[in-house]
Amino acid sequence: MTSLRTLGSSDLDVFPLCLGGNVFGWTADEETSFAVLDAYTAAGGNFVDTADSYSAWIEGNQGGESETIIGKWVKARGNRDDVVIATKVSQHPDFQGLSAANIKAAADASLRRLGTDHIDLYYTHFDQPEVPVEEIIGALDELVRAGKVRNIAASNISAERLQASLEFSDREGFARYVALQPHYNLVSRDTYEGPLQDVAAREGLSAVPYFSLASGFLTGKYRPGTTVDSARAGSAAKHLESERGQRVLAALDEVARSHDASAATVALAWLAAQPTVTAPIASARTTEQLPALLAVADLTLTDDDVKKLTEASA
Repeated sequence: MTSLRTLGSSDLDVFPLCLGGNVFGWTADEETSFAVLDAYTAAGGNFVDTADSYSAWIEGNQGGESETIIGKWVKARGNRDDVVIATKVSQHPDFQGLSAANIKAAADASLRRLGTDHIDLYYTHFDQPEVPVEEIIGALDELVRAGKVRNIAASNISAERLQASLEFSDREGFARYVALQPHYNLVSRDTYEGPLQDVAAREGLSAVPYFSLASGFLTGKYRPGTTVDSARAGSAAKHLESERGQRVLAALDEVARSHDASAATVALAWLAAQPTVTAPIASARTTEQLPALLAVADLTLTDDDVKKLTEASA
């Protein structure tokens, strides 16, 4: 049985792989989404990530499709108390931004779509530096006090704004961020490593990285001369053109062979080995893609493996 990890200073214990819900209602229809969620939880998974805006970028969608599917699945399975649901605010077409009024209205809309009375982890999706941290934290604190949100977190935020938010929470005795969702993987390290990671480490926040597999590039399926049928092929393939991308693939192949593991599993295991990281996020649009992701729970890289990958991705 895979041991769960505690998320920051919260009372949430989560599986070491967070299942990304961005594909639900986009590249995975409702039936397939249910199958992926079933397979993930059957393997011991309990941590699902979504956002109120998923997937508003698809023609004909309004945003909230992913939350709606997760809500229907939870209702059908009767497992609400067994699943840690994380969602986000600021990007839904009808609920843009981080004003206090918008945060509260967006949370109510998310609760309705999810068919639940509480959100386990509520992220500010993209920070808005023009909105004072006092207003944002104040609104989030009200949601926590009302029992609508259990824990709060931040994504796409600067080290300075994160620190200011935490200091305000501490000063006022308000709800405090327990986690951070940064863009972080073997070929994108600059956003998180440095000041942001330092704040997370110093303040006891858990990092839950997104784009953990660089839009699929780190699965190893993108190679020179290959064509991949994926909605994200363009953003993944760009890494092939860089020397760094080639170095990382070579190192992934080498480490994967030594563990009889897939490149995707190794890429996630490298993230899991980084200071502050509790659970990388990865999404699967089919059940066939899940085993390689779930395997991160049972793969511990050696210090040499981690060093090899870190140097290749420098």
